[in-house]
Amino acid sequence: MKRHTGLGHIRRIHFIGIGGISMSGLAEILSKDGFTVSGSDWTSKDTTDHLQNIGIDISIGRGDASIITPDIDLVVYTAAVKPDNPELMAAKALGIPTMVRAELLGVMLQGYEHAVCVAGSHGKTSTTALITSIAVAAGLDPTVNIGGHIAGTSISAEANSLVPQQDNEPAPVSKDTNYLVGDSSYFILESCEYSNSYHHFHPYIGIILNIDADHMEFHGTMDALIDSFAKFARNIRPGGTLIIQENIPGFERIVSGLSCNVITFCTSKTRDDSLAHEQNRAPSPAQQYWIRDATQNADGSSSFDIMTGSLFMARVKLPLPGKYNMYNALAAFIVGIELGIEAHAISKALYQAQNVRRRYEYKGEINGITIIDDYAHHPTAIKACLKATREAYPGKRLICLFQPHTYTRTRNHFDDFAMAFGDADITLFAPIYAAREPFDPTISSAMLAQKVKENGHASINCNNLDEAEAWLRGKLMPHDLLITMGAGDAHLVGERLLAK
Repeated sequence: MKRHTGLGHIRRIHFIGIGGISMSGLAEILSKDGFTVSGSDWTSKDTTDHLQNIGIDISIGRGDASIITPDIDLVVYTAAVKPDNPELMAAKALGIPTMVRAELLGVMLQGYEHAVCVAGSHGKTSTTALITSIAVAAGLDPTVNIGGHIAGTSISAEANSLVPQQDNEPAPVSKDTNYLVGDSSYFILESCEYSNSYHHFHPYIGIILNIDADHMEFHGTMDALIDSFAKFARNIRPGGTLIIQENIPGFERIVSGLSCNVITFCTSKTRDDSLAHEQNRAPSPAQQYWIRDATQNADGSSSFDIMTGSLFMARVKLPLPGKYNMYNALAAFIVGIELGIEAHAISKALYQAQNVRRRYEYKGEINGITIIDDYAHHPTAIKACLKATREAYPGKRLICLFQPHTYTRTRNHFDDFAMAFGDADITLFAPIYAAREPFDPTISSAMLAQKVKENGHASINCNNLDEAEAWLRGKLMPHDLLITMGAGDAHLVGERLLAK
C-alpha cells in the first residue's frame, strides 16, 4: 500500500550514504513500496550488499557526479554529507530537489495516522524494538525504521513482517533487520536529537525516555538541549500523546502548554510533591505509570509489576537485566496501551521480544567465559549497564573492554567517564573511535585509563584492538564475563575470541 502521499509526483529517489543504518532501511522501505531507488556510499558493507541483492543500484566510491541524472526526482542525504559532495552539487546544478534524511521521513510520516516516534538520550533503539515486538504480535502490521538490527527477526514471505515465534513452533527463516514494511496506518520510528533531526516529525505518539548531556558539540548547553526536546513535544499532533519520564531535566518546560495528552512514567507511585512545592509548582495531573516489586532473576531476566495509579496492569518478565531496561519496557508498554492493545498481550510480547544487536547482546560462551556486547558510549549508559551486569551475574569476575566514541564526547564527559567503571573488576581501554571527527591529540584513551586508575579502579590502556584481544586471550579465566562496550568496533574482539 503506497501511503506516502506527501511525496507527490516523486517516483525515483537517490540516496547519498545509502549504507547507513537508517538510510538503508528507509531505502528498502521505499523500494518495496514501489519507488525506484538508487544510491551511493563510500565503501561496500553488509547493508549495501543486501540492497544490491534486492535490485537497488548502488555506486561505491567517494562521490560520482555522473550518476546524478535528470530523471531522478529527489536526492536524499544524511547530515554527514558535506555541501561539496559531487553528487549533491550535481543534483543542485540540475535543479533536482534535495532533502536530508530526517526531512524525507517527516514527509513520509504524514501518510501514517498512527506515527510513533521514540526520543531520548539513551534507550531509543531498544525501546523502538520493544514497541515493534508489541505491535507485530498484536497484528498491527507496522512499518518500522530503527537504528539497530533486531537479532534473528523472523520475516514472513507474504506480509514481509516480523513474526514472533511461539513456543513449540518450528523456527521460521530469519534474518537481522532494521526495518519492516507494513500495510497499515502504523509507523514506528527511532527519533534522534542530534542536529535536531526529529523536529521534522509530527507523531501521533511521542516518547521522551530521558534527557542527558550528550551531543553537546551541537546543542551547546543543557538549556538548548531541553528546548530541543520541548519542540519535539510541541510537534506531537493535537489529540495525540506524549509519554515522558518524570523528574527529567526541564520536565515542566517540556509539558507546559501542550495540545496533546501527557502520560508520565517513573519508578514508584509517589510523585515528588514535596519537591514540586519547593519549586513553587503544582504536581503534574498527567496519568502516571510506575514499577512495583522489581526483581532481578538468576537467568539474567527482570520481573516487575506495571501499575497506573493504584491499578495493577500486568506482571512483566523481560529477557534483559537492569532498571534502565525496565524503564524502556515500561514506556513500550504504555505505547501498547495507547494503541488499544490488551495488557496481557503486551506482557507476553515483551517476554518474547527479540533482542537488538549490540544492545546487551549475548554473544556466546567459550571455555566457561561469557561474552556480551553493548552499545553504551555515554557515562550514564555505561554505569547503568555495568550495574545491571553486576546484579545479573554477581559471582563472575567482570572484565570490560571499552572503546570511547568521538574525541568531543570523551573530552566533554571525561570526569564522568572516569567514574563510570566502578562495577567492573578490570577495564581495558581501546583507542578513541573517531567516527565523524578528525584526529585530536589533546584527548586519548590513555588519559582516561590513567584517571580511572587514579580513582581506584583497575584499568589497562591498549594501543589497538589487537593488543586488547591478546591481553584477553592471556588473562580471561573460566567463569569470567567479558563485556565489549562502545559504539565503534570493539565488538569484533569478542567475536574473534568466540571464533578461535
